[in-house]
Order: sequence, then structure tokens, then C-alpha cells
Amino acid sequence: MPRPIVATVHLDAMKHNLARARASARGAKVWAVVKADAYGHGLQRAMRGFAEADGLALVEFDYALRLRAWGWRKPILMLEGFFDADDLLAMAEYGLNGAVHSLEQIALLEAARLPATVDVHLKMNTGMNRLGFTPQAVGAAYARLRAIPWVGTITLMTHFANADDAAPAHLPMEEQMERFEAGAATIADCLPRSVSNSAGVLLHQLDSDWVRPGIMLYGGTPSITPALDFDLRPTMTLRSRIIGIQEIVAGEVVGYGSRYEAGGPVTVGVVACGYADGYPRHAPEGTPVLVDGVRTDLIGRVSMDMLMVDLTQVPGAQVGSHVTLWGEGMPIDEVALAAGTIGYELMCALAPRVPVIEA
Repeated sequence: MPRPIVATVHLDAMKHNLARARASARGAKVWAVVKADAYGHGLQRAMRGFAEADGLALVEFDYALRLRAWGWRKPILMLEGFFDADDLLAMAEYGLNGAVHSLEQIALLEAARLPATVDVHLKMNTGMNRLGFTPQAVGAAYARLRAIPWVGTITLMTHFANADDAAPAHLPMEEQMERFEAGAATIADCLPRSVSNSAGVLLHQLDSDWVRPGIMLYGGTPSITPALDFDLRPTMTLRSRIIGIQEIVAGEVVGYGSRYEAGGPVTVGVVACGYADGYPRHAPEGTPVLVDGVRTDLIGRVSMDMLMVDLTQVPGAQVGSHVTLWGEGMPIDEVALAAGTIGYELMCALAPRVPVIEA
């Protein structure tokens, strides 16, 4: 028998969240972001769950070609663009869109002599300072791209650093939009625009031709507001079972490092899930866990294959009791917040040894 741990991917929740993004997008087309194997959900599952998206966006060329092989005929956007001349040939052959964020990429395009046109997304650096041309340099970059015969449509894009924060200490979204508009004004042509991530879609009313939601499509919140308040549904539920129970008294300790010391009688439940399954090793005591539908707390240190929970407040629990680590009934963002991380990381960290089923 396999270990009693399984991750369930909810395709109906994917469809629901995509519809929620579209309803908030003010008429913009929607790129469903599926990088990192669709945030750990599986690329083929995401292709089905996001079948109504206007396009799929990712960074991995091998995954993009798989999407084409599996029958995806709508646009595909390479969010980091291309890395060498072979990538450009693949873009031309398979009809891939690509971000252009550097002079080196423009030079590759100029030298490519491609057999078919490629559509590109000219990225403007509006203050995040990762990728893209400054507002002062974007006009010259556009002029070079427009002079290349095998460059098709050009979309102007940027990425927000703090769209989820109403009052950031640095770089508010409004400032980025001002820089974006200043850069766009240096371009004579009126270009399609792609500006909003999940936070931009849900929290701001921006006019755009394309939006690029990610975490919201997987039921995670892009802000301090709970996902349920945005009418987002969890797309991944990680479940296991209690495989052992220990009764301890005051002064006894639990787990590696003896980090947890009982202050009184405690019923300890052992769960078949550990950091080798993708659960964060650094999750502290008090991280919420659901046992037979009752909220309780993680105790002791997470080990490779097991973690421990306090069953004192779940008197009916026994070996075989159902445990939800995150997902339906246990928001992934709550678990991530307790562990000092974000829901993205938990989804993406799901280990290959965990069986995944669809619902």
C-alpha cells in the first residue's frame, strides 16, 4: 500500500478562478501563468483547467513545446523571452510569443533571419529593476524592433513590485504606472499593453489589453485579504492521515532537537508528511493543521517523512484520521504565513513522490 498522502488538484476550481480573473480584467485578454509546472499542479492539468484562457504564459521552452504537442493552439508567451538563437527558431516554428528585455536579445533578433514572424512583448523596467528597458531607453529599443522584418506585433509590458500593498514604503504602483506612461509616450505608435499581475487584476482598475494573473488562478491571495474574500477557490489540497499516536505528560519532549516540551498531558498525532513531501521544514509550532475537520497545531520539528500535531483538542482522533495540510478547509496562505513564506512556494515545492490525483 502507498503512504497515505495525496495531493488533489481541483480542475473546477481552476476554471472558476480563471473566470474570476476574467470578470475583474475590464475586458482585457487573460494570459494564464503556468510556469514551474503550473505552480506544482502539473502542466497538462493546467492546460485543461485553463482551457478558456486566451493564452498561457511560462518561462520554460521545453514545457512550451510540450503544450503545442499536447494540442494547445492558442498563444503561448515566454515571460523571460529567449536565451539563444535556437530559442528564436523554436519561437518561429511553434508560434511562440517572447518578451524582449535586453539589447542582447534585440541583437539576436536582428541576426536571426527567421523563416516566420514572431510576436514580441517589449518589457519596460518601471522601477522593479529586474528585467526591461528604462522609460528613457524603451523608445530606441522599440525602433530597433520595428525595423526587423521578422518581428510581428509588439506589445508593451511591465511588472508591478507592490500592487498588493496599498501604502508601500517604496515604489507604489501609481509611480510605476506614471513611469510606464512616460515611456509609452516616447513611442509614436499606440501599442497593445500588458500590465497586471494577480494583485493588479483584483485590487486595481487598470485599462490593459492583456493581464497576466498567476497566484489567484491557483486559489492563493495576492494580498493580506484572504483568498475566499476574493471568491477564489483552492486548486490543490494536500491530505494525509494520522499513522501513530503518543500520550505524553508535562516535561516530555517531541521530535528532533526536543524543541517542543509539553506543559501538561498532550496527545501527539504523527502525520505521514514531511519536508521530503514538500512541507516546509521551518514551519513553527502553531502552524495550523486540520484533523478530521478540526483545526489544531503543529508541534515539534518537521522531519523528512513525518510531522506531529496536538490531538488534545481532537478527542475523537485515531490512527487513520484524515489530515489536511492545506487546501480545502485549510487555506494555503494561512499555512504559508505561519511558516514565513508564501503560498507559491508551498505549491511549487510539492515533491515528486507525492501522488497527485484530479477531482
